[in-house]
Amino acid sequence: MSIKSTIIIQKEDNWYVSTALESGVSSQGKTIDEAIKNLTEALELYMEE
Repeated sequence: MSIKSTIIIQKEDNWYVSTALESGVSSQGKTIDEAIKNLTEALELYMEE
């Protein structure tokens, strides 16, 4: 299953924080790619519930 979401990535100190606008789910990572990967995992868990 594939779901599209609009995300915002903001740099906060040494971290990148990614947030999916439609669901409000957020995650973070030390790189942009890591923040997106972590957000994808968080969204998958969110959608399971």
